[in-house]
Amino acid sequence: MSRRPVRRPGRSRARLCALLCSWLVVAGGCTLPYSLKSGDTLDDVRQRIGKPGSEHATPDGGHRLLYPMGKTTYLLTFDALGRLQTWENVLDEAHFARISPGMTREQVQAQLGAPARVWSVRYHDQTVWSYRFETPFCLLFHVGLTPHGVVEDTSYGPDPRCERDRRFFLGH
Repeated sequence: MSRRPVRRPGRSRARLCALLCSWLVVAGGCTLPYSLKSGDTLDDVRQRIGKPGSEHATPDGGHRLLYPMGKTTYLLTFDALGRLQTWENVLDEAHFARISPGMTREQVQAQLGAPARVWSVRYHDQTVWSYRFETPFCLLFHVGLTPHGVVEDTSYGPDPRCERDRRFFLGH
């Protein structure tokens, strides 16, 4: 005897709303959910947004703060005087294309932030960092690292969460 999932009123509607909202984010682009403007100080931004997921110094004396927010990670760049210069989502195909073989683990983290998932490929002796991002194609971006922490390769692959979510949404 198979068990069917219990249907709860409103859950399908909530899933549909979440699906539509995520489609609108993909179709309309993403903006940081905080009011920022060029010239804001590092301390003001930290006070307004909170502690970043990671922080990196730049060669010119500036700072880069990375704020992970689900399938987006915002990179805020500050000059040597601690003034905000730019902010952008770095979990997209344009930024992924900048990750190349020979880069170090630290360089990848400084550009993309922490991965959503870390796993091993034993037969290839590789650690893989996987990044979730907004895409209508339900993909992950993978970075393959050698045991020495150097990028060996990159690729895209299906996100197993999407299939699970799709089955739940369709009631299977």
